[in-house]
Amino acid sequence: MQSSRQLRRRLRIRRRSLTATEQRKHAADLSRLLTSSLQFRRARRVAFYLAADGEIDPASALRAALRAGKRCYLPVLRRYRPGALWFVAYQRSMRLRRNRFGIFEPVCRHRKRVAPWGLEVILLPLVGFDLDCHRLGMGGGFYDRTLGYLPRRRHWRAPRLIGLAHECQRLEQLAPQPWDIPLDAVVTERGWYRCKAGASSSTGLAQPTPANNL
Repeated sequence: MQSSRQLRRRLRIRRRSLTATEQRKHAADLSRLLTSSLQFRRARRVAFYLAADGEIDPASALRAALRAGKRCYLPVLRRYRPGALWFVAYQRSMRLRRNRFGIFEPVCRHRKRVAPWGLEVILLPLVGFDLDCHRLGMGGGFYDRTLGYLPRRRHWRAPRLIGLAHECQRLEQLAPQPWDIPLDAVVTERGWYRCKAGASSSTGLAQPTPANNL
């Protein structure tokens, strides 16, 4: 059985092996599926990410969201709470710089930072996912620590978490860790994988169904 480290390496190689043409097509198909969904259309405050390392690119959906008048945000590393994230409002003219992992993020000095519960939807990158909407991330745990409050919420849960991936990143099954935060849905270039309502009271996980909309 492969370790998580081996599995991440295999899946990262798989997504990086996609051609530039395939990457562009997948990104365009993803944007169409995402922006036509009811969940996305209704949301006014949405967090995106800047694609790296072969991740599926949500830039087209980000531009569509800006045209629609949505407030769009990008994650930044929290300076005084290592391993966690803030979210900063994105503008086309804003300056970006690489963080310590080589990933671009907004220069957020004097810019308002937003906690995750101030958002309606967060679009998350991932390395792998399965049909139970379990997410295999890069291993740093940034999103899990940032969103660790969600399992304790009983009557109000925000934001909705939607993972974005290439279809080639889908796995049959992942073994979640106790600290892993489950996704509400995953979108690939082929369609939606949506978790049903009525999650288990012990884990907060639900059985998903493939869907074309959310």
